[in-house]
Amino acid sequence: MSIKQCVKQLVDKYGTNDPFEIAEKRNILIMSEPLGNILGYFNTSRRIQMIHLNNSLEGPLRRFVCAHELGHSVLHPKLNTPFLRRNTLFSVDRVEREANSFAVELLVPDEEVMDPYESTTVREVAATYGVPYELMRLKRLDTSGKAVGSM
Repeated sequence: MSIKQCVKQLVDKYGTNDPFEIAEKRNILIMSEPLGNILGYFNTSRRIQMIHLNNSLEGPLRRFVCAHELGHSVLHPKLNTPFLRRNTLFSVDRVEREANSFAVELLVPDEEVMDPYESTTVREVAATYGVPYELMRLKRLDTSGKAVGSM
């Protein structure tokens, strides 16, 4: 199943694209704590899933980081990326890219980037939905895989 299909199933199941609401409905704890220069991370301890968010995050960036970490909980529930970074030679680039794709698909509705009559720019859409502009290229518009960044 593609990331886009996975996100669609979640949104349909929970009736929202709000990462905080989805996490709550999936019984994932969200903890806000001082994390220094780390924006957030996901872990499981004693079968309890947790999203940790840096308590200095606000507004759209906080929402994006929550969506990214929710992506890890859905796509990589047993992967411990901090451990892998510290203790192995395993590259975590792929899993981070997948979590970013999940967040972009969750937060940016397709109709916002597909309406041919709308004069909104990709940069404006990114700002509206709190998605870093550089990551909008991960948005998939259709089954052919055409990305917004290629418009």
